[in-house]
Amino acid sequence: MINGPTDTPDTRRNGPSRPPRMDVRVTGDDLRTRTARERTQTRLLGVSAGFCVLFGAVALKLAAATVLMPMAPERRQIAPQVPDIPKSDPKGMMAGDFALPQVHRASIIDRNGQVLAISLPVAQVYANPQEMIEPEDAARKLKTVLPTLDVTETIRRLSTKKQFIYLARDITPMQEVAINNLGIPGIYFEPGERRHYPLGKVASHILGAVDIDDHGVAGVERFLDKRLDGDRTPLRLSLDVRIEAVVRDELAAAKDTFQAIGASAIVMDVNTGEIVAMVSLPDYDANDFGRADPDARFNRAVTGMYEPGSTFKLQTAAMALQLGVAHIWDRFSSVPIHIGRFTISDMKSDHFSPWLSLTEVMAYSSNPAAAHIALDVGAQRQQDWLRAMGFFAPVPIELPESAHPIVPALRNWGIATVMTVGFGHGMAEPPLAIVRGTAATVNGGILVRPTLLSRDAAPAESGPQATLASLGPQTSQPGALPATAPDAASDAVPAPEGRRVISPENSALLRRMLRLDVTKGTGKTAESPGYFVGGKTGTAEKIGPHGGYLKHVNIAAFTGIFPMNAPHYAVYVMLDSPKATPQTHGWTTAAWNAAPTVSKIVTRIGPMLGLFPDTANAQAVDDALAIPMEPAVPRGYRPLGPGNDPGDPRNLPKPEKKGRRHGDLTVADAPPRARLHTARAERPERAAPADIAESRG
Repeated sequence: MINGPTDTPDTRRNGPSRPPRMDVRVTGDDLRTRTARERTQTRLLGVSAGFCVLFGAVALKLAAATVLMPMAPERRQIAPQVPDIPKSDPKGMMAGDFALPQVHRASIIDRNGQVLAISLPVAQVYANPQEMIEPEDAARKLKTVLPTLDVTETIRRLSTKKQFIYLARDITPMQEVAINNLGIPGIYFEPGERRHYPLGKVASHILGAVDIDDHGVAGVERFLDKRLDGDRTPLRLSLDVRIEAVVRDELAAAKDTFQAIGASAIVMDVNTGEIVAMVSLPDYDANDFGRADPDARFNRAVTGMYEPGSTFKLQTAAMALQLGVAHIWDRFSSVPIHIGRFTISDMKSDHFSPWLSLTEVMAYSSNPAAAHIALDVGAQRQQDWLRAMGFFAPVPIELPESAHPIVPALRNWGIATVMTVGFGHGMAEPPLAIVRGTAATVNGGILVRPTLLSRDAAPAESGPQATLASLGPQTSQPGALPATAPDAASDAVPAPEGRRVISPENSALLRRMLRLDVTKGTGKTAESPGYFVGGKTGTAEKIGPHGGYLKHVNIAAFTGIFPMNAPHYAVYVMLDSPKATPQTHGWTTAAWNAAPTVSKIVTRIGPMLGLFPDTANAQAVDDALAIPMEPAVPRGYRPLGPGNDPGDPRNLPKPEKKGRRHGDLTVADAPPRARLHTARAERPERAAPADIAESRG
């Protein structure tokens, strides 16, 4: 019951003196309802606060994951029934100023740091069709990122009941991110790498290639496969891609000009054995090794076997000098050697005298005279020399393609073999073996090991003044030897490391004879003004596919050195089956094609190698390198020559066993079916001492 206020006369007159009184009566049910309502409100407030905290945390996490610190796509864990895919372990490495993902296989660089081979990070895309919701929609989305994807085939494969299929291989990281952003369920990525050769055909025969599993299958990639897989430090080669490109350019021009079916060129440091350039044509793009033609993959520099021709006369002269069998003033008969119906003769002999000094034998490239020198040495010592120079074994080089030379069987090494090998026929060697042998004759007599790996020590600068002093003074008497023997240790370039095979004195003589061949002999077209090129031409008839020699089909080669006043680099050029042109007047010999190619190469690569033409001192350098065509005989010596020629076949002792006689030469010790064919200087018509099939066996 509520009682309202009561007005009285006093209150109306004097105003209210206190608030009006109201009486409220609350029952027990009202109190219980009010308490329950307050408790519910408190609980709702707590739950609301909890949800606010939860959604705030989720919003913060999403902001961090998508805006502040976005995460890279990761391979999701798929169902256990899907086969496990092996993972790579990419880490970061610095390349210059950029942070690049490191891959498993080390890169290959040239001596200046230019990248020749590098592994790029890629990904393989695979899927679990059982997790696919809409295969058609997934295929169409994937097509937007992978243009080459076959949508119809992809839909068919994604609709199968298989648990694992590859969709694409070797995609780029950008494509991986793009596919991941499509949000297609059941799509996964496998990290991997792909080998890439940025320069394409440059040095392709040296680099080789890798298979799909990144294992080397050819070249340096195969020979040093464990090193490239086990050590991620870049592998530095001795190659200089600038030199490689120039050599390839000039060699390709010569191959095209003379329509040769193949060609090879090598530039090597004669003091360290470092290969600066090695080219074999035709070549191929290293990125497309699997589809390259077999002939293009054939490395003519180390796998190709060719008769060296007259370039091998350098070895005959070096052998005779080092063994003391001959001296530069000795004279040898250039009269043709008749053996039955075959003859060893020179193509052009109108400027020859019947007897030639050793220097003339080299300059004029006389086959009969070289045969006489080889006979003076004898079969056993000739074999020992060639074995010591490495001509009986594959050239030691970091290439698995290095092949074994073709040499006659030692049991058949008779008189005919001695003579024909003396002027470069009857055995076949790879071009690198000729370069190695040439280097040993001019670097002071050290047989260096060729290498494709860069040496730590940089070669010292060389100059004509230091070499002029090392050659010693020239006496005023024409044809006399220098009064002071040269000393290889006094050269400006560092002393080579290897096994000594020739004395420094004989090496200096051979330098002069090689220079003489360019200034006055068959190699005049190899001259490059100011670079003092020396070398030897060589032409051999090519062996046919069924044995025997192909008439007028030659292997033309020139082995050169520059600068001869301080030998530093060997340059070798070989052309396989060159054709005559109007400019060569019908000739296909080395003096008309290989030698001028060497001249062009030397002129272009010299400045790149830090060697500049010295035309100001050219006459002084040539005077110091000069050697007479007919050196004077020192007092007290009886020179070989008319009446004193132990190499004359007519003076050879008769063998004890019965043998057939052909003309003036007994050939009882020659191999069965031995054939000694007509040979001509710089363009041998015939040249095998024995049946080539037996030689190969």
